[in-house]
Amino acid sequence: MRAAGGSVRGRLRDLVAANDPGLLRLAAGLRTVGAIALTLAVLSLLGADVRLLVAGAIAAMVSTFAIREKQRAAQAVTLALGLAVALASVSLAAVLHSRVVGGDLFFVVLIFFAVYIRRFGDRGTALGLIGFQVYFMSLFVGVSLSALPKLWGVVAIAVASSAVVRFALVPETPAGILERLRDAFRARLAQLVTAQLGLLDAGPDDIDKALQDVRDGTARLHDTAMMIQGRLEEGTSDEAAARLVQRRIADAEIAAERLGLLLLTARSAERADTLTLHLPGAPVPPGGHLPVPDEATATLYRDLEALRLLVLRPVSVGTGTGLAHLRNRLLGYRDEENLPKASPAVQDVFRGIGEAARAVLGLRIALGGPQDDSEDTPSTARSREELDAEDAAIDAGEEAAEETARGLDRPTTRAAVQVAVGSSLAIVGGEFLSGQRWYWAVLTCWIVFINTASTGEILVKGYRRLLGTVLGVVAGLLLAGLVGHHTWTAFGLVLLCVFAMFYTAPLSYTLMSFFVTAALGVLYTLLHTYSLSVLVLRVEETALGAACGIIAAAFVLPVHTDRRTNDLLVTVLDRLADVTEAAVEQLSGGDPAELLDRARDLDQALADLRAATQPLTHPVTPMRARRNTARYVVALLETCAYHARSLAAMAELLPTHPSIAADPRLRRAGQRILRNIGAIAARVADDRAAVEVGTGASIAALLESELPGTSRYGRITDRVLRHLQRLDEAVVGLARPLEVPVAAPKR
Repeated sequence: MRAAGGSVRGRLRDLVAANDPGLLRLAAGLRTVGAIALTLAVLSLLGADVRLLVAGAIAAMVSTFAIREKQRAAQAVTLALGLAVALASVSLAAVLHSRVVGGDLFFVVLIFFAVYIRRFGDRGTALGLIGFQVYFMSLFVGVSLSALPKLWGVVAIAVASSAVVRFALVPETPAGILERLRDAFRARLAQLVTAQLGLLDAGPDDIDKALQDVRDGTARLHDTAMMIQGRLEEGTSDEAAARLVQRRIADAEIAAERLGLLLLTARSAERADTLTLHLPGAPVPPGGHLPVPDEATATLYRDLEALRLLVLRPVSVGTGTGLAHLRNRLLGYRDEENLPKASPAVQDVFRGIGEAARAVLGLRIALGGPQDDSEDTPSTARSREELDAEDAAIDAGEEAAEETARGLDRPTTRAAVQVAVGSSLAIVGGEFLSGQRWYWAVLTCWIVFINTASTGEILVKGYRRLLGTVLGVVAGLLLAGLVGHHTWTAFGLVLLCVFAMFYTAPLSYTLMSFFVTAALGVLYTLLHTYSLSVLVLRVEETALGAACGIIAAAFVLPVHTDRRTNDLLVTVLDRLADVTEAAVEQLSGGDPAELLDRARDLDQALADLRAATQPLTHPVTPMRARRNTARYVVALLETCAYHARSLAAMAELLPTHPSIAADPRLRRAGQRILRNIGAIAARVADDRAAVEVGTGASIAALLESELPGTSRYGRITDRVLRHLQRLDEAVVGLARPLEVPVAAPKR
């Protein structure tokens, strides 16, 4: 029974870890709710009235979620500075309370500088948020000079409560977050293997869903790998350890994605296109089920289950005889003589399982230290030797310098001007709707500019906030009717809404807006200002604020969606060329480079582009052809990134892997790809550029024609050529949707 219970707890832990990597959303929700609850408890003991309780709750929430730094010392400094900013903000709000014009002008200036100082990083962003939100809180509760001393005390208690919860009750350390992210990566890797099992077993009616599950699992695994990448520097003891974890995470991600492609090929009549794994709605390759089930097929099912078990078994538990047997069997598939008799496509799947098992072994060693090797087979021992040689070769990476823009071209300056203009419009319009609650329009205008960089992004965010607000008003009506004027019941519901708000914020902005508005409906009840007309006014002010933000973004220093996506697309293409060129050069015998860092730069650029295209791919977008084009281009770029990552990973193995040798002929094979990437980037940057994309013989044919009469390449070089060929095809495929001329093949 104990073992069964432990198994259930383990599965539940893995499920939570996979759905909330690093438990970041859970920790954010608990930390904010804890700070609010502690503030309310202290203020209630001091006999504070409801208005001060509401002010304390808002101040505690702001001082908690605004802090974004990863190091505890930096968090403490920012929190101390935030207290000073909050006290100054509430004091100015009290002084300007009776001066309507002066107060409005100062609010606009405060909004400008709150956005402007984001250029100073996380600390500047936090202080700007605290200054704005505390001023807003002062307007919400109706601060006056006579009540100012009490509000100083409330703000101080709120900030102190936030510090207690952050540093004592719900502590957060970079090393702890990184460890939880590693657990999440392991859990998501196991989920992906489960989805791949479903793909292997799916019938004609289930294949589309099974393929979508594999796509989703691959994307979620990649997202977790990117999150780990962002935490490595702070969460590891030294740079060498960070490089080791980075390498093993990349190996596991690439091996898992390749295994999915091999499984798809095994189901198909011909080699599957990588694009199928990256483009939702892409047609499934023909072929239906695997051939009639035989011994090899049954073994394949068994070994995929064994791989999933190998991934799920915690590193700290050790191996055990049974797990060692599974590990040895899977690693044995890296040797040709151990492959079962089957079709070439199915044998490729077994090879992929062997490489995935090797990646999992490397990941376990990197995260848990040396493993028991007493039961190793020769294949397992060889894998360990390769991993040890790779670990010894890892050295420190180089830091890349970044260029910064100046003046009005700097994003923070442009956004500050835009939000100041939009807020001015919101103040004027909001006063016409309500002389008492015009600040709701300003709040919405401010929020739609946070983490947005183009007119399209602001339009989509404004729509989502308005939708969430309308739904939240309905919920607020129901909740307010339930709680009546029961103060602590109402605060309990507010805490639940606040937790849900922070837990769902990274998943859905509409849901976050829903819970915010529902909580406000309860707060209005506590302040005895609740009515249906107030909640309707909330919707009107929200719509006005969103409209003012969109107008400011469209007419004041506008950054159109097309311009932003084109700029980001050029960046992605430049990063793709950088990774491809460095990988091919190293595989051809050139000097080593920091390939994994460059590959992650490519991934980050692609993530930025994917976010920027959301206005084009949103379901409400009326231009369906444009939406489909954007999705197709992003999917092609994801395919390119996968092959570039794979080339980079194999190139990094070159100095230590005994079965990989440099092949100078590869240098020529990559030249056409690089020229085509450069041509597409030039055309995207300037649609008048006279360029064209070249086509011709296959990449393998280019390799063979370099030195006639030389020996044919081996299996490893053949794998390199597959990635180069797929990359070449994907790059040429980008030409059509981006309207780049394609040259006719030379005869």
